[in-house]
Amino acid sequence: MSSLIFTRIRQGKRTIPFPEVEPALPERFRGIPEIDSSLCVSGCSACAEVCPTDAISHGAAVKLDLGRCLFCPECAIACPQQAIHPGNDYRMAANRREDLILTGAETPKLARRMADELYRVLGRSLKLRQVSAGGCNACEADVNVLNTVVFDLGRFGIQFVASPRHADGLLITGPVTRNMLAALEKTHDAVPDPKVVIAVGACAISGGPFRGHPETVGPADRILPVDLFVPGCPPHPVTILDGLLRLVGRIRDSA
Repeated sequence: MSSLIFTRIRQGKRTIPFPEVEPALPERFRGIPEIDSSLCVSGCSACAEVCPTDAISHGAAVKLDLGRCLFCPECAIACPQQAIHPGNDYRMAANRREDLILTGAETPKLARRMADELYRVLGRSLKLRQVSAGGCNACEADVNVLNTVVFDLGRFGIQFVASPRHADGLLITGPVTRNMLAALEKTHDAVPDPKVVIAVGACAISGGPFRGHPETVGPADRILPVDLFVPGCPPHPVTILDGLLRLVGRIRDSA
């Protein structure tokens, strides 16, 4: 017993101080892509042509759909002018799907606190039922990481529960496959009102690389009303945590 106590003392506190302190992200972290449209050459669409999910389009300026973006480096590699490259901003969760579509160097309109009626009921304690609607387990793994001592999601009053009848909402990962459609709808119906729906990852938001596949029925917001979109493939745990804390009003800046 004494050895366990000494070990715990030696290890010290492992929980990150986020959101009071900015997170220390790894050097290889890929956040919101940074775009300098002034460097673009007229007629060049190299970045759009190599994008595996058609997240990039050209017009008067380069347009980027964070909901489709896989945060791969292909666009940056293909751009002859180096007008686009991975950024390091982890903050990208939004309340509306259209807020994830960026033009040029625009920054996303970040998520705000849930509606007053929902906040009055759910704001101090949010219980979520996680549903993998057909994912590859990458987003699921990063959601599960939030329960570890490093992130300690429970300290914010947010917890995952086993039954939708004990939940305040759903957190959906993966593209909605035909095989999971009925299960997703029944799980949503089992959650008492009022409730929230959160779509995590490119697959849940847009279908990701499975967009248009005959065995999928579309993104989550085509099936259910979504209150929070968290982009990524998969999103970093801090990105998910940032979005959840914005939804419950623990982070209120408008950056």
